[in-house]
Amino acid sequence: MKYLIILVICSLTSVTAITQADIEAEKDSIVNEAHRMYRSEMASWNGTDILLPIMKDRRGDIAGYFSYPYKDSTRCVFFDKGTIPLTIAVICFDTSYTAEHATIDAIPRKLDNYESSLYAIRAMALAEISRDTIFKTYNNTNLNLVPIIDSLGERVYVLTGPEQDGVIIFGNDYLLKFDSDNKLISKRALHRNMMPAEYGKGKETSVGGVHTHLPETGDLITATDICTLMLYEKFAKWQQYMVISQRYVSIWDCNNNALFTLTREAWDRISKDQGKRHKK
Repeated sequence: MKYLIILVICSLTSVTAITQADIEAEKDSIVNEAHRMYRSEMASWNGTDILLPIMKDRRGDIAGYFSYPYKDSTRCVFFDKGTIPLTIAVICFDTSYTAEHATIDAIPRKLDNYESSLYAIRAMALAEISRDTIFKTYNNTNLNLVPIIDSLGERVYVLTGPEQDGVIIFGNDYLLKFDSDNKLISKRALHRNMMPAEYGKGKETSVGGVHTHLPETGDLITATDICTLMLYEKFAKWQQYMVISQRYVSIWDCNNNALFTLTREAWDRISKDQGKRHKK
């Protein structure tokens, strides 16, 4: 009986260790994916800010844009409406993403093979958005497409961006996956709802915010959540943001861009203990 108890304890310890290792691996994967999206979105944000003012008379020529990492920089490619699209401008950013350190190549050229694949999955994602009711649109928002092709595969994230200042939008985000021939193989909503969070505009200063995840969204904060936080956290001046699921609590440190997690059981125990201390 003694040996049986020891065996059970060892088994439980092993399961706990494996589970924690899995969670750590999932955290790393989520944060890395968030950084990929953030890198693309920052180049697209700033590339648009640079190009549109200097192309007032040619804005109608722009069919769209996408961004991707290129060596130590990030390229934002604007393309025309041709059947075989040509570049209108390619803006290259360093890690500062500032106009002062950006270079602009306005000589038209064909998209290279990699860019053509990004263009293709972006176009297919747009077509799916227009014909499938899974994709929702809301007033004062727009859908931003983030195509990514790397060793993990081909995919397009769809984020909902606000058209109003002082608003951060979580949710109403989607993931479309493609095979190596750029054909759609899956699509899904990452969150069921859209969750706007306001900041500034005379509101009381907040150290952060929180939203909850249904089981279908997953145990941890999503890469789209983290990407959104990295894009807006400096404007909102948040210190941290939490996502609470049935099993885990994810805490994003906005000051250091770091993710921490703990079990929901541990979180509830801490909250209960703090509640008792406040009553004393």
